Amino acid sequence: MSTDMRLVLHLLLLFILAVQEVRLVCVDVASDTDATVGSAMKLTCIYCMKREEISAETKVDWFYTGSASDYRRMLIYQYNREPQEPKNTEMYWKGRLMWIGSKDLQDISISIKNVTANDSGTYECEVSRFFAFDSFKHSTTKTITIELKVKMQGSVDTTALYSEIMMYVLLVFLTFWLLVEMIYCYRKISKSEELAQDPAY
Repeated sequence: MSTDMRLVLHLLLLFILAVQEVRLVCVDVASDTDATVGSAMKLTCIYCMKREEISAETKVDWFYTGSASDYRRMLIYQYNREPQEPKNTEMYWKGRLMWIGSKDLQDISISIKNVTANDSGTYECEVSRFFAFDSFKHSTTKTITIELKVKMQGSVDTTALYSEIMMYVLLVFLTFWLLVEMIYCYRKISKSEELAQDPAY
């Protein structure tokens, strides 16, 4: 077997071993808390698991608790083997919530369609994991709280505005510079032609 072939096989073997060691990457990200009336709003809920916990059974309950002055904890959405609306959920929430979680159930987020001012308040994402090992069973529960504030109009992103202004300024500058270069080249070429036609040269 040639040296090149051995090198290729060794690299292939290392690649296969590296792929086997790849683990699911999970990053615990906080949810956005500002929404705009009429838009969709993602309520982010992430509960990362270790590799040996991926086979755990997961149950998720989403609650809306209203505001501090109007506390009323109600179940608005849940995941129990599949995403579903609770049977006793209020008509106000029916058809307005959508499951956007991941298949491995580390991301168990939902989205609110057509946000209204009444959607302001506290949301709770309660996640329960059930583990079954050879000799014992174990369960854990984690609750993530989101304080949602709904605005009539979205705030202006000054960074994006400044970036757009700078982009147009740069575009104008480059256009002007290109025009100057074209005029300079045209004059230089014209002068060269004049010198070539002049018998004195």
